Amino acid sequence: MPRRKLALDDATRSKDLSGTTYIVTGANSGVGLETTRQLVRQGGHVVMACRRVDAGQGAADSFAGLKGTHEVMRLDLADLQSVRDFVAEFTAEHPRLDGLACNAGMVNMRGDLERTKDGFETTIGVSYFGHFLLTELLLDSLRATAPSRMAIVSSVVHAGSPKNRPELDLDDLNYERREFNNMQAYAEAKVANVLYATELAERLHGTGVSAFSVHPGWARSNFGSGGSLPMRILMSVMRPFSRFVSDSNQESAQTTLHCLLSDDAPNHSGAYFSQSSILYRDKQCRAGGWPMETPNPNARNLDTARRLVDLSYDLVALDKPTPSF
Repeated sequence: MPRRKLALDDATRSKDLSGTTYIVTGANSGVGLETTRQLVRQGGHVVMACRRVDAGQGAADSFAGLKGTHEVMRLDLADLQSVRDFVAEFTAEHPRLDGLACNAGMVNMRGDLERTKDGFETTIGVSYFGHFLLTELLLDSLRATAPSRMAIVSSVVHAGSPKNRPELDLDDLNYERREFNNMQAYAEAKVANVLYATELAERLHGTGVSAFSVHPGWARSNFGSGGSLPMRILMSVMRPFSRFVSDSNQESAQTTLHCLLSDDAPNHSGAYFSQSSILYRDKQCRAGGWPMETPNPNARNLDTARRLVDLSYDLVALDKPTPSF
């Protein structure tokens, strides 16, 4: 029996987004591009936050004739100063932010330890720390526009298997003392994203700002390209067969779009949402769910989430918010 893929309902797909503003990171290709396309199709204005502006502008040519509008702004999540510059430029020009899609990410396919400009292990630096700083700096805009939403992309990989659940090492997030393993680093970064959405939802309770973590599915994108020669050969061999079990970029964008647009999603702020996927090692998770409970208890630990966020403020050199009582 063909796998059932989750998709937007007609009411959500037909909402008029005129007058709204969204940011989508990594919007020049893959899932980010299709997320952007649907928001523009429904009349929204999307800021395409891209490391390569020319690629973003080229991709945006395909939006001709759609109802909404777009612009491309440079954002390099591997450079915290670039994040700060992006936010300063965005907030100077835009009085509202209805939704933030933290879509961009990467996996170190070469296998050797690499670091960002700010010294983070690259995978967690781009996927988590860059998005953490971006989101925290945009919270005032999200609050001012409430009800508003933030969705951050995780991965099925964060779930692991019943015998091996990925867990954050809060004492060595950036592999300064541990032996580096690129896929372990990727899994940990995606655990961090699930935990961050959980903590953020708790912190923003009552403000009208919702937060979600998302597994988009096994997207047929260029994600993971640029690896070693053996990895490129393996991916080339697998590609013809993967079409039968993977998802188009449009199908993979559905879960993020559901979190950004559906009437029901804010009832589950802090939850994990997943497209169906055969890649789950836990069979009960393969049907996905909007939302579903992650099978990884390490990604549901609120104390770990709070500690991660507290540590993250220090690591990105951001003042911690004043507690409200």
